Amino acid sequence: MNNIYIQDVTLRDGMHPIRHQYTKDQIKDIAIALDKAKVDAIEIAHGDGLTGGSFNYGFGAHTDWEWLEGIAKQLTHAKLTTLLIPGIGTIADLKRARDLGVESVRVATHSTEADISAQHIEAALKMDMDVAGFLMMAHMNDPIGLAQQAKLMEDYGAHCVYVTDSAGALLMDGVRDRIRAFQDILKPETEIGIHCHHNLSLGVANTIVAMEEGATRLDASLAGMGAGAGNCPLEVLIAYLNKMGTEHNSDLFQLMDIADEVIRPLQTRPVQVDRETLSLGYSGVYSSFLLHAERAAKKYKLDTRTILNELGNRRMVGGQEDMIIDVALDILKKKEANMPDAI
Repeated sequence: MNNIYIQDVTLRDGMHPIRHQYTKDQIKDIAIALDKAKVDAIEIAHGDGLTGGSFNYGFGAHTDWEWLEGIAKQLTHAKLTTLLIPGIGTIADLKRARDLGVESVRVATHSTEADISAQHIEAALKMDMDVAGFLMMAHMNDPIGLAQQAKLMEDYGAHCVYVTDSAGALLMDGVRDRIRAFQDILKPETEIGIHCHHNLSLGVANTIVAMEEGATRLDASLAGMGAGAGNCPLEVLIAYLNKMGTEHNSDLFQLMDIADEVIRPLQTRPVQVDRETLSLGYSGVYSSFLLHAERAAKKYKLDTRTILNELGNRRMVGGQEDMIIDVALDILKKKEANMPDAI
């Protein structure tokens, strides 16, 4: 239970519920507040990682470089971190982030595609960065298969590998089994991380289970700010760790204040478990699909849950946001075909 490392993702995963519209001043002020509250790392990027701003994923209010500029100089405790998805972000983008003071990067791939991370992990190591592999949609690979993917990332040089429950679909035993599988195959010096979404209301529970099994890097966000029903809520996690007597660096009351006074007022769509976000976890759908599916449902007068359920049936993964409209049109076509002829 020692050496717990708290990684805040309010300013990266938390981009999703506000459509990547943080202002530069909001980024700076929240980062400074998090640093004062002594979280160990602060991740900043478009919700889909460096240079994720696009028609497919949504354009940000600013570029990643504008968001990152000057932040490193403001931090006295936390590491400035970012996330990169190969195929979206490039090694050149990573170099640019490094020049802006980013010390740590998570290289993110689908849970069966660790092999595409090799060049980016190796490049980050040459830049003297702390490097983590980030295996998204972890529920779509069994524990042994996911651990084998983690081993690839370790072989490429990653200092840490994450079980990333992007859909908030894993039950507690599913998290436990995956962390144990990681422990069985990874070197003792390779850290294990956990990133949970809250779609089944298990964000905190799953994070604690992972920690009990040996995960030391714990992701969370203020007021759960993140895609879908959000991430493991940071202030709740810290309260739980305090009750457990687990050592960490973060200040609970400061985090509670930032969550309630700064973050919740930004949530144009409440980050909570409701019928739509619950459907993400229930159907095993990528959490960042939520707003895209809600827009399609409104446009074609469908139930968002119907779209999400079909996305789950088709095992859609991150990067296939453009297919949501096609799925909605297919559902609409079937619905119209089944309507009785007018009398």
